[in-house]
Amino acid sequence: MEHPVYLDHAATTPTDPTVVAAMLPYFSELYGNPSSIYRIGRASLQALDDARSVVAEVLGATPKEIIFTGGGSEADNLAIKGVALAQQKAGRGAHVITTAIEHHAVLHACDYLREFGFEMSVLPVDANGLVSPADLRAAIRPDTVLATIMYANNEIGTIQPLAELGAICREHKVLFHTDAVQAGGALPLNVNDLNVDLLSLTAHKFYGPKGSGALYVRRGVPLLPQINGGGQERRRRAGTENVPGIVGFATALALAEANRSQYREHASALREQLIEGVLQRIPYTAVNGHRTQRLPNNANLAFDYAEGESVLLLLDQQGFCASSGSACTSGSVEPSHVLTALGFGPERALGSVRFTVGKATTAADIDRLLNVLPPIIERLRSVSPQYQAVQPASVAA
Repeated sequence: MEHPVYLDHAATTPTDPTVVAAMLPYFSELYGNPSSIYRIGRASLQALDDARSVVAEVLGATPKEIIFTGGGSEADNLAIKGVALAQQKAGRGAHVITTAIEHHAVLHACDYLREFGFEMSVLPVDANGLVSPADLRAAIRPDTVLATIMYANNEIGTIQPLAELGAICREHKVLFHTDAVQAGGALPLNVNDLNVDLLSLTAHKFYGPKGSGALYVRRGVPLLPQINGGGQERRRRAGTENVPGIVGFATALALAEANRSQYREHASALREQLIEGVLQRIPYTAVNGHRTQRLPNNANLAFDYAEGESVLLLLDQQGFCASSGSACTSGSVEPSHVLTALGFGPERALGSVRFTVGKATTAADIDRLLNVLPPIIERLRSVSPQYQAVQPASVAA
């Protein structure tokens, strides 16, 4: 077998060697607790301060507006629960707006708030996965305290008109959070241009370490901490800071931002090579998500009359790594809630595969996939009665 071809960069990415090198000293040499007053503790604190400044610069924020977390899910939970409960405590209301295609970290955090008397408005999306600004405007009520809408979808890659949605929230004095986990290194992250009050990121989506994330919180936004203990992160997130992970996060984000244009050009060319190749070579195939307003590396494809999990298993035997959707729901037999929200039935949802290319992916890798994939799909369709029913009599015979 030739070398494995990894096409699941939306799930996670390999840590960049430059990032690893930046992290290493903080494991065994500069290992001090940042809260300590002695030299190696002060060195760790300086590393945190430097990392916070780097992240703030990429986001167009101030260092005091950056909270380091244990990943994207924690950042989402802190943003949603922290703001909503703070607003409720202040008597400002108990209504939150989200969408039907959010990551489960957002949806489950919103469900949690129902236990505290919150009401939810879940916005629909169109067949391309786009939220209507008019729907957002119509959903805002006098007691709305937060809207949380993802920047780009982790399954179908559709990019939301975030600045327009944020402007509507700002007009109505509603705080606006976005899960931008898939956007790092692919899309602009300036929080002022995006009109967001809170923004979540995680390092392992842009060649940084797992277990290290960040939440931007605009100055003045009320936030109740969700982890209690010490006074770390300006009393907004207790716990001794993961200094190596935070250094890795900042290093990876700076590299991703510096190389963003080059990466977009590389990834989008491979994405188009893959999509066009599949559409030309495999009948009864469609693209899920917006055809052009999508992440540069994302190709989510529906194969009629073939089951997505079976496609993945056969691809794995040929040395290809892909996904049927979110890595957090891998192994689920339920159709994707994202594809269902687009209006697709179970057959299309269960017959979809997500390919996400990365920095190391080559055109030769995509050519290999385009040679392997058609016979896999044909093999699976050959045992499908539904597929046989749509074939001309001569072919079916």
